[in-house]
Amino acid sequence: MVLDVGKTRTKLLAIAEDGTLVDGWQRQSRGTDAAAGYRALDTAGVQTWLCQTLASMGALRKAVRSIVPITHGAALAGIDAGGLVLPVPDYEFAGFDERESDWAEQIDPFAQTLSPLLPQGLNLATQLDWLQRRMPDRVARVTQWMPYAQYWAWWLCGVASSEVSALGCHTQLWNPREGDWSGLARRRGWAKRFAPLRQAWETLGLLRPELAEALGLPRSVRVLCGAHDSNACLARYLRAWPRVTLVSSGTWVVVMAAGAPLTALDAQGDFLANVSVRGEPVPTGRFMGGREIERICAGADPALADSRIVRQLIQRGLSMDLAPGGLDARERASLAVLHAARETARCANVLGAAGPLTVDGPLATNDAYLELLAALLGQVHASIDVVEGTARGGHVLAHWTEQQAMPPRVRAVAVPVDAPVLQVRCAALA
Repeated sequence: MVLDVGKTRTKLLAIAEDGTLVDGWQRQSRGTDAAAGYRALDTAGVQTWLCQTLASMGALRKAVRSIVPITHGAALAGIDAGGLVLPVPDYEFAGFDERESDWAEQIDPFAQTLSPLLPQGLNLATQLDWLQRRMPDRVARVTQWMPYAQYWAWWLCGVASSEVSALGCHTQLWNPREGDWSGLARRRGWAKRFAPLRQAWETLGLLRPELAEALGLPRSVRVLCGAHDSNACLARYLRAWPRVTLVSSGTWVVVMAAGAPLTALDAQGDFLANVSVRGEPVPTGRFMGGREIERICAGADPALADSRIVRQLIQRGLSMDLAPGGLDARERASLAVLHAARETARCANVLGAAGPLTVDGPLATNDAYLELLAALLGQVHASIDVVEGTARGGHVLAHWTEQQAMPPRVRAVAVPVDAPVLQVRCAALA
């Protein structure tokens, strides 16, 4: 079972030993206004839904062998002997922008953390500082902090842990080059209060006996440490290929150029280093593509995007205004994928990404997006796996130590004959 707690949707997928998708369930991810005075993630809602879903699986429950938690980044949980001390903050809480005037000077230089200073709570260090200033007594009660994926692992098996792909996800708590805590994390005393580091593929323990009994699951179910979602998707490819440039699409479109130099990273832009589940710095560029596509589509289905209409929009030199008016549904969808393809190509070019670029997630099925991306970048592959990359990454982690790696299922995208013309015209767009 892969528990995938994303920012937009939460999914539970049953995947057979041979990789076949057996079944899947999902719900909208939600936030809640915590009594503590900030926007929080709805952990109680996920917990209730997860228990109800697992309990309703019928005979399939007896076949469950392991559970792998995968979650979005920029979220952490603090526990004590009684459980969760504080509601898990939502990184989109605007209050995190209320910072000390010298916060930019307190954090470590970009050269050390490879993480820019980001808005709201996208840096975990910002969340911790805000919580410590606003509610010091409650924060003092926390005996162990852990990233969000490891919170769910702890909830399932009772073993607390931390993991590098989550700690290295633009937190300003980690030094990717050194593979160790940042100076800030040490100076503030945060590093020593995080749960012990474990590998993403490690089995932390067995499902808590009371949970197994209540849900009708075997007591022998293993709970893995788990990972950050984009890095789980990357792990799926790194397990089989030594080098890859991955476009992981979802709420965020994340371009991860494994093996590219770190020199292109820039503290002024959204170019940073993620950390793979193996602990390697991965040059990364990203934009909130899923949200931007939704905004531009304005109710239209992105699948309505049409390559012919994309070409017409390019020829018209239409501005990349994220709230276009006077366009029908097919035109809005086409404009959305045009914007997403241009931004993806921009990220790949800045990073100096090499080798075939592989698209995973929802955009891997959007032919108009893929064709334009191939026109802009050349060699492009698209995942044809029925299991999205994040969940497939969770399945791969459950089999990480096995000798045979399951090769990713991808298809090559044909480069259109008018690629040179499209490149020139896209470059001229506002």
